[in-house]
Amino acid sequence: MRRMSWLGPLMILAGVYLFFFQKEAVSMGSLFGNFWPTLFIIPLGLFFHWMYFSLTERRGTGLLIPGGILFTVGIVCQLSTLFDSWGYLWPGFILAPAVGLFEFYWFGNRNKWLLVPINILGVLSLMFFAMIAFGTLYNRVVFGQPVLAIALIAIGAGIMFAPKKNKL
Repeated sequence: MRRMSWLGPLMILAGVYLFFFQKEAVSMGSLFGNFWPTLFIIPLGLFFHWMYFSLTERRGTGLLIPGGILFTVGIVCQLSTLFDSWGYLWPGFILAPAVGLFEFYWFGNRNKWLLVPINILGVLSLMFFAMIAFGTLYNRVVFGQPVLAIALIAIGAGIMFAPKKNKL
């Protein structure tokens, strides 16, 4: 492996940052503020995976649990930081231990009891992702201002022009 192999991904990240955040002044603070997961958390997760696949020759399966958790948390944090979507991506933090445990299950001795917390955490996370997604779509379609305005106008017109019932 070449000594400068880290320079390519770093330049790609810098180019992406400059492309998406053209109005902000580029400083070390803004780079660290926007790319701290890519600089610190994701490499640590990849380091645990590298240790499992290279150094321990696939014998230290316990390294995959923190590796999977850190890598998943790093991806969630990076996406949330770049797109200011913390309110939508928080179920990814519930998914992170499920990913780490699943890697431990898949590359380990396949203890069937590991599937219990994996499935509980995975289903819970996917359920929250689905509720957030459907809630956002529902709010935009049903409670969007034009739809709500049309509904209020129609209900008001119906009340005004509805025939009056005679009371006997």
